[in-house]
Amino acid sequence: MINYPASTFTWKGFPFSADPYYKYPGGFVGKAGQLYHVRLNLVSKCEILNDATGDVTELFMSSPCRSEYTIASRNLFQVPGAEFRYAFSRERGLHIALRPSDEEEDAKSYVLAEHFQEHSIDIRELDGTTELTTVRDIVQSTLANDMLNARCTYKDAERGLTISIEYPINLINLNVADDEFQVCTGPVILPDLATWDGHEVTRVFQAHAAFTRFDRVEFILRREVEAADYEKEWLEAPIGLDRLELIDPNNQPPGYPPARPKPTTYHEVWDLESENVVLRANNN
Repeated sequence: MINYPASTFTWKGFPFSADPYYKYPGGFVGKAGQLYHVRLNLVSKCEILNDATGDVTELFMSSPCRSEYTIASRNLFQVPGAEFRYAFSRERGLHIALRPSDEEEDAKSYVLAEHFQEHSIDIRELDGTTELTTVRDIVQSTLANDMLNARCTYKDAERGLTISIEYPINLINLNVADDEFQVCTGPVILPDLATWDGHEVTRVFQAHAAFTRFDRVEFILRREVEAADYEKEWLEAPIGLDRLELIDPNNQPPGYPPARPKPTTYHEVWDLESENVVLRANNN
């Protein structure tokens, strides 16, 4: 059972170099040569098991922040901005989908060892974990304020894969009198198996999970949406610095200006046969 609040991904970037076009590339407002470290807590893990070979690929998702101006003293939030969240495997950084699962994206991954000067993945486990196998156990453990994780496992028969998602149960509903429960929580990381190459995926989905039984789970996936024109008037108006401000307005990069961030919602639902397990650790 993973101790998610204590599990982290840390990286050390390369020294900053000036961009030929933008004043604040990526939102960085420091000086040339500066570099910074980042530490992110983790919120979800996915294992993809190749049933034929026994090989396992691990995927992780981090906690979020808002788009920010980095190495700044004030004007820290980017407006307009988006949610920043990081998805990665042991070897590569991954693209988090903004489109539905039946639409393709320009989803590219990259090698972590080439993208960062240094990086480390620190997964911490809780001792004394037990599996709760009855509804009564789940109800009693919830009321005792024990630490709870869920692990949902489903099959992709076409590719011969078994996918297991583990995540903390941050919200659970109980009907104590009738021994009923409902886990409804997130976010979790789901692999886009259409991008599976036999070893890795390049695109993952951000989703929330819900289940009330041990043999079925529902995931609802995030996607971007197009705001109405009258909403864009305020949604896309910069406050403070503008991340897209150019050094020289007369020297524009190809494709300028890029699209502003779009709002997102959760909409597409996957209703899957699964093996659901609730994991318990004492809340000491």
